[in-house]
Amino acid sequence: MATFGAMMFPTDYAIQPVELAQAVEARGLDSLFFPEHTHIPTSRKSPWPGGGDLPTEYWHTHDQFVALTAAAVATKRIKLGTGICLVIERDPIVLAKEVASLDVISNGRVILGIGGGWNAEEMENHGTDFKRRWKVLRERVQAMREIWTKEVAEYHGEFVNFGPLWSYPKPVQKGGPPVLLGSEAKKGPERAVAYCDGWMPINRKPEQLAEGLKSLREAADRAGRKFESLTLGLFAAPGKEDAARRVMDMGFTHLIFPLPPAKADAVLPLLDHYGTLAEKLRH
Repeated sequence: MATFGAMMFPTDYAIQPVELAQAVEARGLDSLFFPEHTHIPTSRKSPWPGGGDLPTEYWHTHDQFVALTAAAVATKRIKLGTGICLVIERDPIVLAKEVASLDVISNGRVILGIGGGWNAEEMENHGTDFKRRWKVLRERVQAMREIWTKEVAEYHGEFVNFGPLWSYPKPVQKGGPPVLLGSEAKKGPERAVAYCDGWMPINRKPEQLAEGLKSLREAADRAGRKFESLTLGLFAAPGKEDAARRVMDMGFTHLIFPLPPAKADAVLPLLDHYGTLAEKLRH
């Protein structure tokens, strides 16, 4: 069964996370996703993938896990997602605990969307080499799974290396929250199959999405993994019924609608529309 959510940059000048989360839940939607950037270097050498000037919200976001925790305690039902979490900018031992803690506080409602990032200067400030970020990402995800699932966890890799340790709490969700790769990179589908639970790209032209799904199925076949076991989410899902049904027919089962980082008077009418649309799409 398809599920439907919303995503917004949780900025200091927009509707705040608690009010937004309650509004999402009240309208019958299933999830709320927050992206993150710890900061934006003023050099601006890395071009924004969206083209043009980088929007202001990129350096005005609340801390992702603080915002999601606020949303967790203010709601009962909706899933709480990172869309996406820049794992390459976070210590994996600390991040494993943050995610597990949020999963416990929310009673098992976390979805961990992850990505490799595009801003080389930003991640370099955190000590990650842009060219090696995908290898770093893979090891950090693998290391976190060890922490989530083992009484005594250890991991020895090229970029992550720690001896036996204890770390609690463990996530409510068995094996840890689902990890979904948000990536439009050519190797995104292959990476999603290798160490994630699904793929969650940003909405693109239908032929691009179809090609990505084809690559995902081929990667699953090569890995001996059932394609149907993968969760397929779509960021910035279309807000019109016909277009939304088309991407659902392609196989996407979790549509995440975009919201502007704005005040309630601009956001709530959009949520009304998405709530109505989701109800139509369920039938």
